[in-house]
Amino acid sequence: MKTSLFAFPLLNFTRLTSLRRALLPRICPKCKQLSPLHRRYAHNPADDPYFQSVVDNPAVLVRSGQKHGPGLIVLILIPAIAFGLGTWQVFRLQWKTDLIARFEDRILKPPLPLPPRIDPAAIKDFDYRRVVTTGRLRHEQEMLIGPRVHDGNDGYLVVTPLQRGGNASTILVNRGWIPKKFKRQVDRQAGLFYGEVTVEGLLREPWKKNMFTPDNKPELGEFYFPDVEQMAKFTGSDAVWVEETMAPDLVKAYDREAEGIPLGRPAEVNLRNNHTQYIFTWYALSAATAIMFWMLVKKPPPESIRRVRQNKEW
Repeated sequence: MKTSLFAFPLLNFTRLTSLRRALLPRICPKCKQLSPLHRRYAHNPADDPYFQSVVDNPAVLVRSGQKHGPGLIVLILIPAIAFGLGTWQVFRLQWKTDLIARFEDRILKPPLPLPPRIDPAAIKDFDYRRVVTTGRLRHEQEMLIGPRVHDGNDGYLVVTPLQRGGNASTILVNRGWIPKKFKRQVDRQAGLFYGEVTVEGLLREPWKKNMFTPDNKPELGEFYFPDVEQMAKFTGSDAVWVEETMAPDLVKAYDREAEGIPLGRPAEVNLRNNHTQYIFTWYALSAATAIMFWMLVKKPPPESIRRVRQNKEW
């Protein structure tokens, strides 16, 4: 059998070509990455033309601790402020309790005859003090404050100057509430008492007007708030306010309401005392926000924040 002289060189050339192709980088057409076959032959990363060193792609350091925003500062202030407000309401509760006890003690005393002249600055020391006086009601200067609601019905408070005899001053008397349908005096003649009358009631300190109440218009006969000084100046009276009282009698109250006779108030202290609820509300808010703050601070940071990430592809 004869052998060609070019057989062995051709075989060697074929083997060299196959080995050369095996060593060339093979890139997958779908994922655009080196094939596993090529990675098997690349024992030294520096021989890989796609290799990137730390110099080419420097490391990126991330913050390992947890960063809190301005909301954490607010969360710190809320429990402290709420605790302070709760403590303040404790003192307010003590003050209101003592105030109501002092007023109730004054109501239990027998009625005090009202002196001829009264210093308006001294009324504060006699607030809720039962007094009695006589005089003539000046119905021509009557003022209606309203609207006011009584047992779900609209109406007005009837305020009439009481002209006392002799050298005694004229004072303002809040006679009580009437229904809205008896706004005109001609419709409630039974409630217009003429001649000398005796008025028993509570001596009250003037109120303070809030920002939501509209201003009175005395020239139009519209009064929305008992501004004692304004009403006294308008009628030529002293700034002394007496609220007429009547014994609690349901049948008598129905009869007076039906005839348009003003319903006087009961001789009792009607101050609201909700400070106990405020104390519970503020302390509960302080405790809840303090727990939220503790849970936020003690919450473990995520795994991605705890470790230092050098590169997104490493």
